[in-house]
Amino acid sequence: MTDKDGATTPDTIPATSPEHMRRVVLASLVGTALEWYDFFIYGTAAALVFNVLFFTDADPAVGTLVAFASFGVGFVFRPLGGFVFGHIGDVLGRRTTLVITTLVMGLSTGLIGLLPTYPQIGLWAPVLLTVLRICQGLGAGAEFGGASTLLSEHAPPGRRGFFGSFAQTGVQIGLVMGTVVFLIVGFLPDDALMSWGWRLPFLLSFLLIGVSLYLRLRVAESPVFLRAVQKRTTVKVPIVQALRKYPGSFLVGIGAHICDTAVIYIFATFSVSYLTTQLDQPRWVALTGVIAFGVAVILLQPVFGALSDRIGRRPLNIFSVLFTAAFANPFFLMLNTGEPVVIWLALIIATTVGVAPMIAVQPAFYAELFGAGVRYTGFAASREIGAAIAGFSPVAATALLAYSGGDPWLVALLMIGAAAVSLVAFVFSRETREVDIAAFETDQSSIVSASWRGDRQPSAE
Repeated sequence: MTDKDGATTPDTIPATSPEHMRRVVLASLVGTALEWYDFFIYGTAAALVFNVLFFTDADPAVGTLVAFASFGVGFVFRPLGGFVFGHIGDVLGRRTTLVITTLVMGLSTGLIGLLPTYPQIGLWAPVLLTVLRICQGLGAGAEFGGASTLLSEHAPPGRRGFFGSFAQTGVQIGLVMGTVVFLIVGFLPDDALMSWGWRLPFLLSFLLIGVSLYLRLRVAESPVFLRAVQKRTTVKVPIVQALRKYPGSFLVGIGAHICDTAVIYIFATFSVSYLTTQLDQPRWVALTGVIAFGVAVILLQPVFGALSDRIGRRPLNIFSVLFTAAFANPFFLMLNTGEPVVIWLALIIATTVGVAPMIAVQPAFYAELFGAGVRYTGFAASREIGAAIAGFSPVAATALLAYSGGDPWLVALLMIGAAAVSLVAFVFSRETREVDIAAFETDQSSIVSASWRGDRQPSAE
């Protein structure tokens, strides 16, 4: 191997030991879980209480729509978080950036629990709530890309799918944690829930910051990044290089995240509102369903990750979006039965068979789309642009439900459309599991089909 001046330099960065690999997995799993707990509890609160507490001069239906809109604001700022913190991650290091994002996410979430409500300070309440949601979006925009990059770059060859899947497992643990906490406080009398009970899930974030920081500070920097620093090959402006050298990968990255973002928030957020308001189901039925599918997906993530190491990322991605599209209408037919067991079964099938394979391979799939020099930026920015496009799915679903007079067929059509977009991205991608993740630059022709990559090929700098 040579440095940028052509001189031979020894490869002195050792491979990650099995013991340290376990530490990396634990830090990524717990850190990602705690950060996404922060992000998800906002969605649950938007479905259950924010329409009353922060948007009370609107009728309940409009209040729910506005609350979901404030939820979607976080997605608008996730790409910015990907650009900014991805730059830091590619220049200063993956671990350093994850420590910063932990503080951004944890503090903004905790402060939501201290906010005065609309009856107390009027318009300033939703304004401050939205500002803190923006901060959550910035942190979330960098969290998954950073944790996945760190895991993938530490993972041994042939095991990236398996080890990378623990980043997505952390996301699902965060979803379950947030839903369990709201399920518990949901048993409070309505007066207590609306006055102080809703604050508890957010205030808990102050305690969780310390746990996440402790684990992440005990993890070594990525050996791939350290090798780039040693050879003086880090990039000064990663986003420019990512767009110039990997335009096809960037488009694939955007499209690949449309389906899972749109449908998972329909399952985890819109469905809670739909079941409790449209079908008059108790809160515990909706929240228990979310917990059930979250636990099932958690158990399956390493399984699908390991499977992708054997058969590839592409087959699982394509299967996942096709099943999601096919099950969109049956999903709502099952919800409309009003039977709790059938409702839970619908949520479990939709997520474990449809979404779980796709999200399990995401950490490895996205990490393999970009060379090491711009990996964090390319990963986070492209993925979070997709999230920004699809993150308003609860708002869109609520509006479509109102337009159709309460019939969810348009929401099912929305899910099918999201699946179609991601299907195009996966069809135009190529298999990536054999990509050399340690390479400073990756030949795009090996991961993106010719019609998306154009005539440009990466060149050494």
